[in-house]
Amino acid sequence: MNSQEEQRLNQEDESTIEDSSEITELLVKTAALSQQISPAQIKQISPLALAYLGDAIYELYVRMYYLWPQQRSELYHRSVVAQVRAETQALHLRSLIPHLRSNELEIVRRGRNAVTSRPKRLNPEIYQQATSLETLVGYLYLTDHPRLTELLQKLHLER
Repeated sequence: MNSQEEQRLNQEDESTIEDSSEITELLVKTAALSQQISPAQIKQISPLALAYLGDAIYELYVRMYYLWPQQRSELYHRSVVAQVRAETQALHLRSLIPHLRSNELEIVRRGRNAVTSRPKRLNPEIYQQATSLETLVGYLYLTDHPRLTELLQKLHLER
């Protein structure tokens, strides 16, 4: 590796570290906002809206997971994409099912039943499971951060 390439990688690493600090700060700020939503308001949020939120939170968690060890940008991207694919999300949901409480299983059921369309390349069951995981993540993000953290840590993300 020549010195120019090393310098470029070091600059990428520094910008990634700065970006992760900003993301963490943003996550903390949004967590404070989520606590301003009442339980009654949360019940009114549709499962697909919870999945929309959960998709963002799940991807952020995965991105933060892959920050270390430091890698090139394209390796970060490939690692994250492999984990946020519907097929992988479906596997993650199935691995979490034994650990879920009854109210969480109800959220998963609501997420599964909310799916009305899917990408043509996907089996409908896989897409329903992925949406169910995202719905659960969105719901827990709004209602129970420690529980969300506990469940996300049970996922077996590949290094």
